[in-house]
Amino acid sequence: MNAMNDLRTDHTNAAWHARRQAATPRGVGVFGDFFIERAKNAEFWDIEGRRFIDFAGGIAVLNTGHVHPKVQAAIAAQLQRFTHSCYQVVPYTEYVQLAERINAIVPIEGPAKTAFFSTGAEAVENAIKIARSATGRSGVIAFGAAFHGRSLFAVAMTGKVQPYKAGFGPFPPEIYHVPFPCHCSSLEETQKAMEQLFKCDIEPNRVAAIIFEPVQGEGGFNPIQPAAARWLRELCDRHGILLIADEVQTGFARTGKMFAMEHYGVKPDLITMAKSLAGGTTLSAVSGRQAVMDGPAPGGLGGTYAGNPLAIAASLAVLDVMAEERLPERAQHLGDRLIAHLSAAREKHPRIHDVRGLGAMVACELVDAGGAPDAEATKRVQMAALKRGLLLLTCGVYGNVIRFLFPLTIEDAIFDEALGILDEALAEGLA
Repeated sequence: MNAMNDLRTDHTNAAWHARRQAATPRGVGVFGDFFIERAKNAEFWDIEGRRFIDFAGGIAVLNTGHVHPKVQAAIAAQLQRFTHSCYQVVPYTEYVQLAERINAIVPIEGPAKTAFFSTGAEAVENAIKIARSATGRSGVIAFGAAFHGRSLFAVAMTGKVQPYKAGFGPFPPEIYHVPFPCHCSSLEETQKAMEQLFKCDIEPNRVAAIIFEPVQGEGGFNPIQPAAARWLRELCDRHGILLIADEVQTGFARTGKMFAMEHYGVKPDLITMAKSLAGGTTLSAVSGRQAVMDGPAPGGLGGTYAGNPLAIAASLAVLDVMAEERLPERAQHLGDRLIAHLSAAREKHPRIHDVRGLGAMVACELVDAGGAPDAEATKRVQMAALKRGLLLLTCGVYGNVIRFLFPLTIEDAIFDEALGILDEALAEGLA
């Protein structure tokens, strides 16, 4: 379609929705039937002028909000200098500077090194490559209900079939799953499953890594039990296995700490990160112990767009904003307020089965009158909020969890407005 025809097209959500369905595949699932026009901090407006409060944050990407002025200025300044050189061909100092700053804050034992990539899945896959190279082993252990990305190896480690794995097999070999020790599975169950795995499927000395999310994201916002985090560290130390913390969703102040692993007093060997690392630009990273990160030979890591200069500039600004605006503390404050609000709502709505989370990574789980997961009621609450202008996301293996991922920079008045809308949506959806 040429530009002249584009101008004559009806500029409505319905018209663009029809064009989207005709032009893009159904496999790219889209929740909203509206199209964003502009955004500011915790608000956005669609092409028809409707205002929304954003409690999704681009799926945890916008901890510093939409179009933070300092992030915007950093990107604009870099745009005047250069946009791409491929770091592996012509390096730039900002890549090294950002690596140094991240190395100084990651909860890694001893000197750390960091490599940059483009997406969370890419970071996860490179973490596995690094672990295999450093150990000379091939096996990988992940957990049920985990989410590690949509690329083939990452989705193979993901512990949720619908919609991520269905129809995409066969998957790469030597990936094993055990129950995740959170509120829904005991540590003893996980320990027994791991023992069975080592007896029946793979010996420990062939396992390169165990990968886990400190708080599972897509799986239902399930924080790992503190004792389980300590046990995993001990298990890995006993067998020479590398422990990988997938902090793609939990990182950069979301849980009230810069990294969720700081809550547990356990230091992994490798950490993956992305999402709010770079304020909405495309950047991910793997940080790890120096000796582990140096496992791959030169040329084994990288990517044409890995560590893009615009995203690096944005990330340096994000780190400044995190410190200057004390966003970890802000996350804890907002998370405490939300948990208290949801706990009070639970008194009115007994079908709110559980309220959980760390910092501002909070969720509530909905059940039916018999106590079974209620995905339909969860959807009703989500849609009731949306029609009032509040964007919410759901998650969980059974689709019955509402998760909250508002920008940590959200203004108090808008946060209060959102909580009022949430009350109305719960009342309507759980009636």
